[in-house]
Amino acid sequence: MEVSAQERSGPPLATWTVPGPACLLCPAHSLQPWFSEASSPLEIFKKYGSSTWKMSMAKDILGEAGLHFDELNKLRVLDPEVTQQTIELKEECKDFVDKIGQFQKIVGGLIELVDQLAKEAENEKMKAIGARNLLKSIAKQREAQQQQLQALIAEKKMQLERYRVEYEALCKVEAEQNEFIDQFIFQK
Repeated sequence: MEVSAQERSGPPLATWTVPGPACLLCPAHSLQPWFSEASSPLEIFKKYGSSTWKMSMAKDILGEAGLHFDELNKLRVLDPEVTQQTIELKEECKDFVDKIGQFQKIVGGLIELVDQLAKEAENEKMKAIGARNLLKSIAKQREAQQQQLQALIAEKKMQLERYRVEYEALCKVEAEQNEFIDQFIFQK
């Protein structure tokens, strides 16, 4: 909306010097009006009239330059809505970071618990493997002992057979000697 200089009352609002975004921090290019008796658009508005279009024009011109007034009528680079959204986003980010921190604590506790359970399971597994190996070795020892006992039984049976044969032979010798003795006694 273009307003001619004749329609305006008071100083021309379009004569504000607006630096580029890179110069906002430079003191030589700071935002300064061409006049010095009023230091803000609100003071200009109060001093030069109460018509709303003047304030609207000032806000529009400053808005086009990327400058805005907040609720305290301080000049800001960001739009108040963007500032509010930024604050809300900052709070949401803080909440998110807090929740992520809580999540990390919970996950850390869960990982510790799982690691502990894994160690216990590994220990139990090793105990079970040891017990199984012990049972296998006991079974092998029993088999070896059984084989030794069977060999001993076979040896004892052979010895018994030798003793039986020897006994029978001795019984024959005894019978022959008894017969010889009987014959000798009868002959005398």
